[in-house]
Amino acid sequence: MKLSNILKAGALAAVTALPSMAMADAHAMNIRATANSNENDEDYDGLVVFKNYVEAASNGAITVELFIGTQLCGAPDECIQGVADGTIDVYISTSSGLANIVPSVQIFDLPYLMSDDRIAEEVLTSTDLTQDLRSKILADTGDTVRLMTIGNTGGWRNFANTQRRIAEPGDMEGLKIRTVVADLPQELVRALGASPTPIPWPELFTSLQTGVVEGSKNGITDIMGMKFPDAGLQYMTLDGHAYMAALWIMNNEKFQSMDDDMKRVIVDGFAALQQATFASPKRKSIAAYEEFVSGGGDLYVPTPEQKTAFQEAAAPVYDWFASNVDGGEEMLANFRAAIASAEESVGARRDADLN
Repeated sequence: MKLSNILKAGALAAVTALPSMAMADAHAMNIRATANSNENDEDYDGLVVFKNYVEAASNGAITVELFIGTQLCGAPDECIQGVADGTIDVYISTSSGLANIVPSVQIFDLPYLMSDDRIAEEVLTSTDLTQDLRSKILADTGDTVRLMTIGNTGGWRNFANTQRRIAEPGDMEGLKIRTVVADLPQELVRALGASPTPIPWPELFTSLQTGVVEGSKNGITDIMGMKFPDAGLQYMTLDGHAYMAALWIMNNEKFQSMDDDMKRVIVDGFAALQQATFASPKRKSIAAYEEFVSGGGDLYVPTPEQKTAFQEAAAPVYDWFASNVDGGEEMLANFRAAIASAEESVGARRDADLN
């Protein structure tokens, strides 16, 4: 049996209690989905799961075309505009990519709030945070862009550089750290004593190699996928300052044009995609860390005391968010409440498993 048939069979097996749907020719709809990555990326893994689930669960009534890389669009602003215009149906954006249009999504760039994957995944699946952000994105885009789910795109952001081990905030002093254009990541780097330097992602390898920047804040799979150690990036500190949230958005008009049965397939497809993107970075990071260390990289895990020092040094970033983002104070309070709820739920389940 061919791999594509096995995947479709697996998706069909996962579909339970779905309402009967009309034949494909009665409900023919095509979804154009894009990710500015490659086929080794967790975004692609998620889209493959989404495509196979949706096509199988709809009995072929919905087809999904995947455009990986820059076939449909290049820069995040261009891609998000394509979703708003309806030339693109589905796109995956980082929080910083969407921040220019919806500043409140920078909530995921606030450092040192979520402690680990289990808490982050609980926040994204079992609290009202995603629904709250969906409402804000719809409002800020004139009801054109709909947040479908939030997954992960690369694990956790950690500081890495070409110069020295970073064990505490003072070690950041004077380093030129690459950031995206969004304000909040720059505020974080500044608060820790380094110099934020916005550099486009495709230019980062050369910028590290030539000393235009001396470090970055990325996940290990991105670092190894782009071969940044070959450009001199040899020191990494696993401070885990930010969860790399993946915001999967869809043209709202396209979604609203569907009947309830088709909407359910799409929603369930995004739930399957979310789980795939939760899992993929965990697996891929194992080999990536091993490759980093075997290549001579210095991998450092801060002590609990050092992690607390990073959190305290980053405190001004929370004030910046509350003061500079419309509704930021309320959003931050809601985020903290969602995290507290997740910690309570996970803690209760953990205790039950221990007894």
